[in-house]
Amino acid sequence: MYISKIILKNWKNFQDVKVPLRWRAFLIGPNASGKSNFLDAFRFLRSVATEGLSRAVESRGGISAIRCLAARRPSDVIIEVELSDKEGLKWTYALALNQDNQRRPIIKEEMVRKGDEPVLSRPSDEDKSDPERLTQTALEQISENRDFRPVADFFKSISYRHLLPQVVRDPRGFSPGLVRNDPYGRDFLLRMWETPKRTRDSRLRKITRALKIVIPQLSELFLKMDETTGVVHLIGRYEHWRPRGAKQDESQFSDGTLRLLGLLWAVFEGMGPLLLEEPEISLHSEVVRRLPTIFHRITRSRKQLRQILVSTHSEEMLRDEGIAPEEVILLQPGPNGTEVKLPEEVDVRAMREGRLTPADILMPKVAPENPQQLELVFER
Repeated sequence: MYISKIILKNWKNFQDVKVPLRWRAFLIGPNASGKSNFLDAFRFLRSVATEGLSRAVESRGGISAIRCLAARRPSDVIIEVELSDKEGLKWTYALALNQDNQRRPIIKEEMVRKGDEPVLSRPSDEDKSDPERLTQTALEQISENRDFRPVADFFKSISYRHLLPQVVRDPRGFSPGLVRNDPYGRDFLLRMWETPKRTRDSRLRKITRALKIVIPQLSELFLKMDETTGVVHLIGRYEHWRPRGAKQDESQFSDGTLRLLGLLWAVFEGMGPLLLEEPEISLHSEVVRRLPTIFHRITRSRKQLRQILVSTHSEEMLRDEGIAPEEVILLQPGPNGTEVKLPEEVDVRAMREGRLTPADILMPKVAPENPQQLELVFER
C-alpha cells in the first residue's frame, strides 16, 4: 500500500493543495517553500496514530502554529490522504481540526472510506452528546479503529530519517537518556544491533559492497557492544599493510560515510513510506547522482515495495535519467501560500523528446529569483 494522493488545507505553508503521488516522489522548491512541512503532514499522521492527537499537535506548537498564515474562513486544518494497493483497493482518511476556548485541538471531522463504502463519519451522535470525545481521534484508539485497522497500521509504519553524523558519534551528548526511533540517529546503532543478526549481517554485507565503491579500502562492517558500558559501536575494517588490516569505529568515520551508510540502512529498514530530507548533504556529487537508482534497486530487491518521498535542492540527484517527470513535485511560494505543481505537458515532452533530465527543465523553475543580489547586500 502507498499514499496515492494528499490534500492539505490550511496546513502550514499550504492553503489548499491536492497532490497525486507515486511510489517515488522528489520535492523541489526554494528555501522556505514548505518541503519539510509537506513531509511533516505524513509525520503528523504517524504521530496521531502512535502518540495521539493531543501530543501530535502539542509537539508542533499547537493549532495556531500549524495553521497556514494565509488561511481564510473556515480556518480548519485539514489533511486528507488516499491509500492504494496493488489490487486497486483504495482507502481514504480525512481529518479536520481546530481548537476550543482552551486551545485544545478539537476534531471538526474525521472520515474513513474503503473504496466508496463509508467506514467512519464523525462527529457522530455520541460525539455530539459528549464533546470531550472530539479531543481524540478514532485513528489512535484501538477500540475505535477496528474497522479500518489497515489504515492505522499503515500510518504507524511511516518513517522519517535525517541522520546527523554528529548525533550518531555522540548520542549522549545530545540526550542523556535513550531516545527511541530518533530520526536524527540517537538510537541508530542500537536499532541496528537489535535487528535480527541474520538480517543485520545481510544488510551490512550489501552496504559494505556499496561503500567499497567510494571507500576502496573498506573490507568489512560489523557491530560490537562494549560489555562495560553497554554502548554499541559500528566497526569498519580496512585493508592495510598489516596482515589483519586496521579498524575504525563510528567516531572516526567521515560525515559522508555515516550519511551514506545511514541512508542505505534506512531504505532497508521498515515497511511503510520513507521520508528523506536532503539526502545529498555531505555526499560527493557523483554519489548523489546515483542515489535515486540505488534507492530504486534496494526497494525492488525487497519482498514488499516501499514508497520513498525525498525533498532535495540537488541538481545532481535530478540528473538521474530514471526519474520520470511525474515523480517530481514543484513547490512555489506565493501570497496565498505555497502552490504545488506537477511538470507541465510541454516540460514533459521536452524531457522525453530531448532526453533531458528534471535537473535541466524543472530545477530552474524553482530557483530563487535574482540570487545574484545577495552579493550586493554586503557591498560597501
